[in-house]
Amino acid sequence: MTTPTSPVAGRATGIGSWPGADIGEAVSTVIGELPDLPHVVELPARGLGADTVGRTGALLVDLDLDVSTTGYRLAAGRNGTARRARDLLAEDLDVLEEKWELAGLRGAGRTVKVQAAGPFTLAAEVELARGRRVLTDRGAARDVAESLAEGVAAHADEVARRLEADVVVQLDEPQLAAVLGGTLTGQTSLERVPAVPAPEVVDRLAGVLNRIGRPVVLHTCAEDVPFEVFGRAGVHAVAFDLALVRPGRYDAVGDFIDGGGVAVLGILSGTDPAPGAREPGWKDAARPAVELIDRLGFPRSVLTDRVAVSPACGLAGASAGWARRALTVVRDVATAFAEDPAAL
Repeated sequence: MTTPTSPVAGRATGIGSWPGADIGEAVSTVIGELPDLPHVVELPARGLGADTVGRTGALLVDLDLDVSTTGYRLAAGRNGTARRARDLLAEDLDVLEEKWELAGLRGAGRTVKVQAAGPFTLAAEVELARGRRVLTDRGAARDVAESLAEGVAAHADEVARRLEADVVVQLDEPQLAAVLGGTLTGQTSLERVPAVPAPEVVDRLAGVLNRIGRPVVLHTCAEDVPFEVFGRAGVHAVAFDLALVRPGRYDAVGDFIDGGGVAVLGILSGTDPAPGAREPGWKDAARPAVELIDRLGFPRSVLTDRVAVSPACGLAGASAGWARRALTVVRDVATAFAEDPAAL
């Protein structure tokens, strides 16, 4: 196995979302706790336009989202929902640039991660004018994917310019397993949206990745992560909840890593421990990752060459204290892996 040059492997990062509505405090915390791979912070508690889909709508080129009684919908033109999402994103980038400058990180060779909903989750979550999912119209779904790719590429370029940093992109695809499995409901609970064939998913993802032109992390919290699809599409890294991976899928994880992919292991819950439960330390969090690599038969060096660590999902549902603690733990795990993985 050769060691790739990766802007993700060996690092600790977050998935994206954060509790509360104080963007300045959130940015300062993420920059401080995740020095090797901080991310653009998302604060969905601010409401409309700040959640994953609404925020991604702010990135679309020549398309806008509005809100309906059932969710986000493609709009005929600019509207209050779209303006709010763009204003929130612009504010967040201004604050990030300011904090980055104050921390002396501009031009320091750092890497930053930006996030957006992936093309299939966006097409599954957003409606057409008559209320059907965009996914049900192949032409509309293709247009949304192209608009997304253009917008994410421009967003990544802007962040790179503002911070004088390298940028990697994370695409969130929580709905992709349902898209592939044909389990999404239609306009009624009895109607099912037909499955999208895996080759079509591969082709569309590959097109989006090619347009973005940067290393892309695909994130999903599904139990059945489609590693084979991601690998064929050319995804650089896959972020997933390690606790949800069944033994029957270990070979798929191993094949993805052996083929040059990076596994971003979600090793810590995105919500607070149960009342009275002991908070896990870095050794507790590290153990499942070490056991997985051992079970797959890889040398421990893979923990720095082909593995990164993160909370299992976003931290929007956590308390501020646990969110900060979660980042500290994953950072300490990455440090331990880098220092002496064979001794773990």
